[in-house]
Amino acid sequence: MNDRIAPVQSAIPLIGIVGWSGSGKTTLLERLLPLLREAGERCAVIKHAHHQFDIDQPGKDSHRLRSAGAVPMLVASGRRYAMMVETPGREEPDLVELVERVSDLAPTLVLVEGFKHAPLAKLEVHRPALGKPLIATSDPWVIAVATPAPLGLPAGVENLQLDQPRALVDWLLGWRRGWPSHNAPRQTVEHQR
Repeated sequence: MNDRIAPVQSAIPLIGIVGWSGSGKTTLLERLLPLLREAGERCAVIKHAHHQFDIDQPGKDSHRLRSAGAVPMLVASGRRYAMMVETPGREEPDLVELVERVSDLAPTLVLVEGFKHAPLAKLEVHRPALGKPLIATSDPWVIAVATPAPLGLPAGVENLQLDQPRALVDWLLGWRRGWPSHNAPRQTVEHQR
């Protein structure tokens, strides 16, 4: 992993939530989001999908229009809207572009689930029972690990309790206050907490 890559640039604080499949990243976000909202945060989530997905349904008008060539296709109701944009020729989504798209909605914090290799500060969700190695040992962008029990971690990586969502929210809010200086690999982070 090259820690000399420039961090993802964003005026809005963004932090990656990473971990192996089955570690509980989405479950953790489900627990944290209501508490962050309660704390006054307006959180956007960008989730990486490792497989081809489609939120549209064949036969529906929006699918038919997208198939006919609409770029983008936006479908809206009084309660929500969804925009489908085809990205032919790309192997991976462009995180910078996605952050720009959500920034118009004025979030105070962007939580990025997945994007394990992106150069941005990350909170790792780790469950030793999965038998997978710690990502923090090879990725200097991991600044904290949420796990069921304390672990031996690399220098500069904070050990957080996975089963204490309020403490995790407090940590996130403290991290957010240090933005953007906290968006650097561990070797160059000056801890100001």
